[in-house]
Amino acid sequence: MFGKESCTFVLFLLIDYVTGLGEIIYAVNAGGPAHTDIYGIHYEKDPLQGRIGTASDYGKQFVMIGRVNSKDEILYQTERYHHSTFGYDIPANKDGDYVLVLKFSEVYFNAPNMKVFDVVLNGDHTIVADLDIFDKVGRGVAHDEYIPYSIKNGKLYYNDEESDIRGGKIKVEFIKGYRDNPKINALYVMKGTIDEVPKLPPVVWPENEAEEPREEVEEKATKSRRASGPKQPDPYSIDDSSVMVPLFITIGAFLPLLFCLCKL
Repeated sequence: MFGKESCTFVLFLLIDYVTGLGEIIYAVNAGGPAHTDIYGIHYEKDPLQGRIGTASDYGKQFVMIGRVNSKDEILYQTERYHHSTFGYDIPANKDGDYVLVLKFSEVYFNAPNMKVFDVVLNGDHTIVADLDIFDKVGRGVAHDEYIPYSIKNGKLYYNDEESDIRGGKIKVEFIKGYRDNPKINALYVMKGTIDEVPKLPPVVWPENEAEEPREEVEEKATKSRRASGPKQPDPYSIDDSSVMVPLFITIGAFLPLLFCLCKL
């Protein structure tokens, strides 16, 4: 049992951890309702509702979403996807350090290489390239991307590259590729450093799922894709009876000859 002093100390640490969160300047539950998470971050209802893309709550079929507190599963159960590139406008009128947190969960596909897309910030910076959610964490599991950037004198800086900020806003865009549609489950922007951002726990793969089975899953996914060009016949699927026909013809021709020889 914990003593009174131990409980007080643990409570102090928890309060300090939560209040250590930087200022939240923008937060959206994509495709879903408003929600306040366990850290006190308030996510607005999706502003793109009825305007761009498709809102989906398909993820609600899952009894649980891995790596996340049950109170916050709604952030990963709802999503917005689009058959073209789409994005959200983020306020960007104050200088400082910021972190963009993108929340994803693959709730539809059950193999890698089925949904892959890029994420671009302010039109110039590719902040996530070839994102394959299933390949990273599997199906029905939370996955966050943490993107630090800074704003100074009307410019955005990311990985030592800069771009101009227009109208006091920057846009995060989910880029349509050739492997299904881009999507986002939720996102927020915090003024502060990446050390202040609450992180998801490490991914824990099932004990019976080693690297080799995951490779087999990817191989099956590749085979399931429709190949271009006409389908070639399988040489191993030929009916055995077709192989026996020449043999029957030879025997049929030899029997009359054998009969004639016996008459002599």
